[in-house]
Order: sequence, then structure tokens, then C-alpha cells
Amino acid sequence: MAYATVMVSLALDESNEACLEAAGQIAERFDAGIIGIVASQFNPPLYFTSGEQAQNLIDQGLASLKKRMSELEAQFRKATKNRAKHVEWRCAIDFPARYILQEVRCADIVVSGLDRGTLSDPLVLASPKDLVMQAGRPLLIVPDMVNWFDLRSVLVAWKDTPEARRAIVDSLPMLRKAKNVIVAEIVEAGGSRPAAVSRVRDVVAWLSRHGVSASEFVPEKDGGRDATAQLDGIATDVGAGVVVAGAYGHSRFRELILGGMTQHLITQSSRCVLLSH
Repeated sequence: MAYATVMVSLALDESNEACLEAAGQIAERFDAGIIGIVASQFNPPLYFTSGEQAQNLIDQGLASLKKRMSELEAQFRKATKNRAKHVEWRCAIDFPARYILQEVRCADIVVSGLDRGTLSDPLVLASPKDLVMQAGRPLLIVPDMVNWFDLRSVLVAWKDTPEARRAIVDSLPMLRKAKNVIVAEIVEAGGSRPAAVSRVRDVVAWLSRHGVSASEFVPEKDGGRDATAQLDGIATDVGAGVVVAGAYGHSRFRELILGGMTQHLITQSSRCVLLSH
């Protein structure tokens, strides 16, 4: 498995520099192509009227959207020039998540920015939460403050779930290029540390059979911090540039209401995160 095509999901009204840089570096490292993609739906004003005046407002709104997409295409092509095997641009007047999800069949991995929570408008921006749940492709989330795709140290956040198994398979091309790979499992309440150690050793052995040299880490139980805080601490200690994790091992509704690991990684991470569901 390799990443032959990288799709980068862009936003019309937000910064895209970090996503473009990460996508460009992935293309260079894997000799891959890049597809830039954006969509937005025209949102008529609250004082919307009727007749000829209404049509004029629609025409002006659509013209403005197309102009912004054209400007973003120019930014995309400038950022990816001479970095990819092939470069392609796709855009549409459509709901962003819907359009990207119907086009993602042509990509091996999707690059996106962090979820911006209540500031996100589904008419102009595809939420990473929707993409990771429905794309059927790994999603690399790149925070705005990240200025390079750092594979010196990669942390695999292991949990014995189908989502984590999918994520580690999806991340194999990255893990093979990483200098240091750590597989860590947090022992949660009611869990057994010896059982966690056994699971992590199995994963490390599996990785070795796929050409990845990894180390294991299962911290002692820490009743004072939740799993998310512990994972952040481990990532900081090992200098992880990327965290690999399964997305929404619990129900998405539970995470959205109560919070959880995926919710934190999608909305607040300070490092790149590869998620699969």
C-alpha cells in the first residue's frame, strides 16, 4: 500500500497554508499526485427578496463564490507547483461535505484542517467529523500552527477496536518512513495493564512484519488524568509530530456530548493526527 493520490480539503474563508504544505510534503515523500478540492453553497441573506431583485442577489452571490474559488485555485496551484506527480483541481457550488465525499473515491488520503466547532458553517466548510465518518479513507488533520509534516516521531494511540486496526493499516506508508514509532495504550478504569501490554506487543510484532520497527509503551494507571490528557502527555514526551488513532470508538453522539479522545484530536490537537473510522 502507498499514497498515490492526496486530496486536500480547502476552505474558502480560512487559512489553508498548513494543509497545503502538509499535502505538498506528502506528495513529495510518496511521489504522489495532489487533488485540491473545495465546495460551497450560496447562502441567501436573511432579507432575501423576490423577483428580479432576488435573481440579481443570487447572481451576485454565485459570482462572488466562483471568484473566491478561482483565487483559491491559484493559491493551490502555486503551493503545489513542482511538488506532485500530477496536480488536479475540483470545485463545485454544493454542500462541501457532500461534494468531497462523492469525489473522495479517487484519493488514498484526505488532508483537512482542524474542526472549528461552532464557528464552522456547513455551507462553506466540510467538517472533519463528517469526513472521517463517511469517507472510507484516512483523514490527516493539520492544525494551522503546523508548518511541516514531521515524521521523526509517530505515536500510535492503540485501543483494541476496529477503528484503531483500520487506522494502523491506513498509516503503514507513513510509519515505514518514520524514524521513531511508539505504540501506546492507555489503561482506562477497570482495565488490566498486563492485558494492555500483551495487546501492544502484538501490534509491535505485527508492525515489524510489515517493515516498521516500533517500540511499546503502556504507562502505569493514572487516576488523576483522563485518557486524553495522558495521551497528550505521551505525545509531548516522545516529540510526536503525528498521532495515529481510530476515530469514534465510542458513538459519535456520546463524544460530541460528553467529549472524548476523537473529539479532542479533531478540535484541539497541536500536532498532525491521522484518523480512520
